[in-house]
Amino acid sequence: MTRKLEITGAWLLGFIWVMPLLYAVWTAFHPAEFATHFSLTAPLTLKNIESAWAAAPFARYFLNTTILVTLILVAQFTVCTPAAFAFARMNFPGRDIVFAIVLMQLMVMPDILLVANYRTMARLDLVDTILAIALPYLGSAFGIFLLRQTFRQVPQELDDAARLEGCSLAARIWRVYVPLARPTYLAYGLVSVSYHWNNFLWPLVITNSVTTRPVTVGLSVFASTDQGIDWSIITAATILTSAPLLVAFLLFQRQFVQSFMRAGIR
Repeated sequence: MTRKLEITGAWLLGFIWVMPLLYAVWTAFHPAEFATHFSLTAPLTLKNIESAWAAAPFARYFLNTTILVTLILVAQFTVCTPAAFAFARMNFPGRDIVFAIVLMQLMVMPDILLVANYRTMARLDLVDTILAIALPYLGSAFGIFLLRQTFRQVPQELDDAARLEGCSLAARIWRVYVPLARPTYLAYGLVSVSYHWNNFLWPLVITNSVTTRPVTVGLSVFASTDQGIDWSIITAATILTSAPLLVAFLLFQRQFVQSFMRAGIR
C-alpha cells in the first residue's frame, strides 16, 4: 500500500511539474483563440513559431548563447582539470586548507557579487560583451570537487605505470585521468551548459544590446515590450529557446544519471 502511494504521489508531482510545459506546447502550436480553450479538434499551426522567430533576432540570441556556454565550458574544463588533479594526487603544504577555501565558493550565491562583478567589468571596459558574462564563471568549485572525487578513484598503479613510461605530468593527466573521467566530464558539461543557458540575472545586468544578449535576456525583452500579452507568440518563443535543452536532456538523460552515479554523488 505504501509503495502504491509513493508511486501515485511521484506521478502526481511529475504531472504538476510538467503542466506549464504542456500548456506552453499547446499554446505555441494552436491558434490564439485556443490558448484557453482546450479542444481535441483544435487545428495545429506553426504560425506562432514563425511570428516569434520573425519578431525578434532569435538567431543572434542563439549564436550569443552558444558562444557563451562553449567559452565557459572549455575554460572550466581547462581550469578545473589541473586543479582537481593537484588536490587529488599532489601533496603540498596547506592543500586541504586551500581545497576548503575553494569549496567555500559553493556557499556564496552569485547574486551577492553582482555589484562587485559589474564594477570589475566596468574597470576592464568589458561591459556589454559576451566575455563579461563568462568571466565570473570560468572557474568552478563544483567542477573541481567533482573531478577531484573522480581522480581519487583512479588506481595509483596506472599513474605509476605512465610515469615509468616517461610521461610528463601533463601527459599523465591527459592520457590516464581524463579518459577515465569521461562520464564525469559529460555529467558536469550537461550541468554547466544547462545552467549558463538558463542564467538570467547577471546577463541582464551586464548586457545592453542585441549583439551580446543571450536567449534568456532576449526572451525577457521580447515578452515584455514586443508582444505584450500575446501568449501564443510568447509561449512559442519560450519553446524555441528551451527546445535545445529539452532535446539534449532527452538524448542524454541516461548518461547524465549514470555519470553522477559513477562519480559517487548521492
